[in-house]
Amino acid sequence: MGDVVIVGGGVMGCAAAWSLSRHARVTLLEQFGPHHDRGSSHGSSRIFRLAYPDPFYVDLAVRALPLWRDLEQESGQPVLELTGAVDHGPRELIEPIAAALRDAGRPYEILHPAAAAERWPMLRFDEHVLFHPEAGRVHADRATAAFRQLAVNAGADIRHGVRVASVTAVGDARAEVVTDAGEVFTADAVVLAVGGWAPDLVARTVPGLPPLRVTQEQPVHFPATDPLSWPSFLHYRGTDASEPGAYGLGSVDGVKVGFHGVGPQVDPDRRDRTVDPAALDRVVAYAEQWVPGVDTTGAVASTCLYTITPDHDFVLDRHGPVTVLGGFSGHGFKFAPLIGRIAADLVAGRRPSERFALGTR
Repeated sequence: MGDVVIVGGGVMGCAAAWSLSRHARVTLLEQFGPHHDRGSSHGSSRIFRLAYPDPFYVDLAVRALPLWRDLEQESGQPVLELTGAVDHGPRELIEPIAAALRDAGRPYEILHPAAAAERWPMLRFDEHVLFHPEAGRVHADRATAAFRQLAVNAGADIRHGVRVASVTAVGDARAEVVTDAGEVFTADAVVLAVGGWAPDLVARTVPGLPPLRVTQEQPVHFPATDPLSWPSFLHYRGTDASEPGAYGLGSVDGVKVGFHGVGPQVDPDRRDRTVDPAALDRVVAYAEQWVPGVDTTGAVASTCLYTITPDHDFVLDRHGPVTVLGGFSGHGFKFAPLIGRIAADLVAGRRPSERFALGTR
């Protein structure tokens, strides 16, 4: 594969470095420090689950699961803990998830809300409940660090505090990366995994990037008894999407609860990262009604970036020597080791599903 420059040191960039460093000379450039909280990869928890109504994503999650175990074995770090997950809400939204799991041959249960509440008294449940055991949480910081360290062990050169100003294709087989400091890197391939900065840098580099919405989201952690034993949970609220979808999971920081993709649109370089009291109040009110096992008086909110395509599908494609990884926020973290493998395939000239292609949405 020759020389590969990866721009972006979040979980997707580090997962790509993990895969590519086995076969290429990798340089990764990250504008912030190794443990920064400016993007979408920081924190102690992300949901892992197989439960999607779309069989396509069920298959992706099934393929990602053993790769998380490979990462743990190679790094010696525990990253993924399966505690199960509960999805609940209108029957017409839950039944397609059950059908997709059934067709994939994965285990699940359908429960009455009263039976679910008896099993998990820390939660209240809506009209139809699905539990599947192959779910839980990924430790986000630990996962990103494991990908990064294994890449370094394999010879990758990872540089922090380096902001990229431009990426330019030089024909079909080379690319030039120029940093803000004027340093120039020339490579056989460049991988752009820049999260919320994609609407700027990626849009200036390749054609066909779908419109990306970058928002500042505000999850909230609550104190709770034995939060690490909690299942992750998704609450589908309203068949017409009139209410935001809620999610939650246990972590070392307490039980995290939030709404999916409801935050204001922001510029990642200029956003105000202070907590919005009104948004915090909405999550607290939700927890008071639906998550009785948490202490809502101890709520602690934080902010992060979402980067979402119009159809919530990812962008995984190559244009000339430039590979693009983007649009993951809200549900992409669980696929990180698989995305790393897909990035290596793209650099080698093998394309994934056209569903993720540039210029198709």
